[in-house]
Amino acid sequence: MAGPDPEEVAVDIVVDNHDYGRYLAQAVDSALGQTHPAVRVIVVDDGSTDDSRRILEAYRNRVDLVLKANGGQASALNAGFERCSGDVVIFLDADDALTPDAAAAAAAAFAASPELVKVQLRMEVIDTAGRRTGAVKPAAHLGLPQGDVSRAELTFPFDLVWLATSANAFSTTALRRLLPIPEEFRSFPDWYLVHLVALLGPVASLDIVGALYRVHGANSYEPPVAELDLDHVRQTVAYAAATQRALDRLARELGRAAPGPGPLSVSDLANRLISLRLEPGLHPRSGDTVGALMRDGVRAALRRFDVRPPLRLAAAAWFVALAAAPTRAVTPLAEVFLFPERRQRLNRVLRPLHRRP
Repeated sequence: MAGPDPEEVAVDIVVDNHDYGRYLAQAVDSALGQTHPAVRVIVVDDGSTDDSRRILEAYRNRVDLVLKANGGQASALNAGFERCSGDVVIFLDADDALTPDAAAAAAAAFAASPELVKVQLRMEVIDTAGRRTGAVKPAAHLGLPQGDVSRAELTFPFDLVWLATSANAFSTTALRRLLPIPEEFRSFPDWYLVHLVALLGPVASLDIVGALYRVHGANSYEPPVAELDLDHVRQTVAYAAATQRALDRLARELGRAAPGPGPLSVSDLANRLISLRLEPGLHPRSGDTVGALMRDGVRAALRRFDVRPPLRLAAAAWFVALAAAPTRAVTPLAEVFLFPERRQRLNRVLRPLHRRP
C-alpha cells in the first residue's frame, strides 16, 4: 500500500538553546528556511543568561517560543516535544544548522517507509563563523546503519554509526514511547535517543548532508582538536555506562535479551582500556582490569558480524597491543584508534572491510 504524500508529512523542528546567542539566529533561520511545506518550528530557551532571549523576540510571531528556567538539554528537549503535534521531529541544537532540504529528505523517507522510527543524515562541519570546513561526519569509510539494527544495538551498541542530535529525524510515535528523557541524561540526551529508538523499529540513513555541525571549541562533547583528551575519554565511558543501563531497561520491557554473553562494544572497551592504562587513578569503572578489558575487547572484535573478518582480527590485535605496550606507546596507539581523520591512508585500506548496507 502506498504511503502518504511526502509533502503531507508534518515535521516539527525543536531548536534547543542555552547561551548560544551568537549562533542562535543561524539555527532558527535554517529551520524556518526549510523547503518542505509542512514544517513547524519550536524554539526552547533553557534559561539563557546571554542575549538569546533578546534575539528570539524577533522570531516570536514565526515560531512557537518556550522560555523556561535552566534545567539542562534533556529538559529542553522534553519541553519542546510537549508542543509537537506532527509526524516527525527534528531536534536541532542551537549551535548547529540544517541544510534547506533536510526536512524534505526526512519526510520523503518516512513517507516511503512509514514503519521507520528514525532517519539520519550526514553532517558537514562548520567553524565558529559558520564556514564549511569540508569535513563530513561520519568518516567516509564507515557504513551507515539501515533497517532493523536492534540485534546490533543489543550486541555492540556503541560501535554503530549514529550521529549527533541535529542530524536525526524521529518518528513522533516512537518518541512518545521514550520521552520524557530521564534526568540522568541531562547533558547528553542524544545518546539516549539515538540508541534506544533503534530497539523500536527500523532506521534509515541517507547518504546526503542534512545538518551543519559547528565545532567552536566549547562544544559539550566534541573535542576541539584530534588529540587524546583523557577527560573526554572518561566522559565517553560514563555516557556509555548510563546508556547501557537505559538500553537494558528498555530491552527487558520489550522482552528482548542481548544475544550471547551480552553487550560488548569495541569502542567502549577501547575507551576503558585507554583510560585504565594511562590514568588508572581516575578511571571511572571500578573492577576493570587490563587483562579483562583485553579479553573482552578481543571477544567483542571477533563477534562483530557487521564487518569483514580481517577487520575483526585487526581490532582484536589492537587490544592485545594496547594491553601489552609500554606506557609511552599507549597514546599513539590510542590516537590511531580514536581519530580516523589522522589515518587517511589506513582508512582507504579499512573501507572495503566494512560491509556496505
